[in-house]
Amino acid sequence: MGKGYKTVERYGESEVVIEKSKFFGYVEPVENEAEAESFIAHIKSKHKEATHNVPIYLVGQNYELQRYSDDGEPSGTAGVPILEMLKKEGITNVAMVITRYYGGIKLGTGGLVRAYTNSAKLALEKAGIVTKVEHQLISVKIGYTFLGKVQSELLNEGFIIKDIQFSEAVMLYIYSLCEKVERLEEMLINLTNGQCQIECLDCEYLSLKEG
Repeated sequence: MGKGYKTVERYGESEVVIEKSKFFGYVEPVENEAEAESFIAHIKSKHKEATHNVPIYLVGQNYELQRYSDDGEPSGTAGVPILEMLKKEGITNVAMVITRYYGGIKLGTGGLVRAYTNSAKLALEKAGIVTKVEHQLISVKIGYTFLGKVQSELLNEGFIIKDIQFSEAVMLYIYSLCEKVERLEEMLINLTNGQCQIECLDCEYLSLKEG
């Protein structure tokens, strides 16, 4: 399969009480540092009275951008374990905030690590995980007589039809895995006896969930 990465499908949040401390987890898919910082600022503004607002974000397929803070918790007990958990799971392009309201009972170093990572995992479950895979968008112009045969073969071969437009001819917009583009072009030429106009358009990342 072509180039891809795992990320969260949508915004998610969780809430759990551990030894009288309340932990709120928030997670959002992001594409860049500005989006991550904006999300973190928004969550912090909702919880100005919280004891701790622990921010974490990762951007880039190779984690080119990594930011975290323990926000006053003992060093290495909050931001770092969440960051490492995300990297271990292969999740990127994500921003998180774990908010804690202290309940009066100290959790200790190990307890804090477990509390923060569990809160993060709960938020991730709410958000859902998807794999983003790079696809090439292809346009092809064909005559009406070829449409049924082409459409059927595209579906049989696992290509994704994004759109079909009708005018003096038929224009199909098709997503193909990058390594299958050549196969797609050959197939279209064969199905139409060469009577088609093919153009490669943009590359896009599509979300694949449960295959």
